[in-house]
Amino acid sequence: MPLSKYQNKRKFEKTPEPKGKVEKADKNRFVIQEHWASHHHFDFRLEQNGVLKSWAVPKGLAEEISVKRLAVQVEDHPIDYINFHGTIPPGQYGSGKVEIYDKGKYKITEQDKNKIIFELKGKKIKGSHVLIRMKNTKNWLIWKIK
Repeated sequence: MPLSKYQNKRKFEKTPEPKGKVEKADKNRFVIQEHWASHHHFDFRLEQNGVLKSWAVPKGLAEEISVKRLAVQVEDHPIDYINFHGTIPPGQYGSGKVEIYDKGKYKITEQDKNKIIFELKGKKIKGSHVLIRMKNTKNWLIWKIK
């Protein structure tokens, strides 16, 4: 079950986060959420296969071409999370404030197990980007390309 890791980390009676379920239709949406948790970071999420494929990006996506940023893949999130903002209470997984930094549509131009090339069409972040997995780990690099 793609969302079991997400759901097992949360106590939904205590957190405002959506429990969610796997959706059937993908709408090629993305969201970048700014998250003030134990470490301030940005969560980058792509709608794929009925869930939000998710990466924690400590410094956020660079807007300059070729500036590489670490993106740590985390558990899939439910599609409902695309609109989530608010405060995750203290003592809960990921506790802290979450705000939507940007969202919009994306288009994949190339994808395999270790690489995704895509174009973002958000209000703040636009253009072609690449995500490349580092040696079969959960660590990826993300950067803007021409």
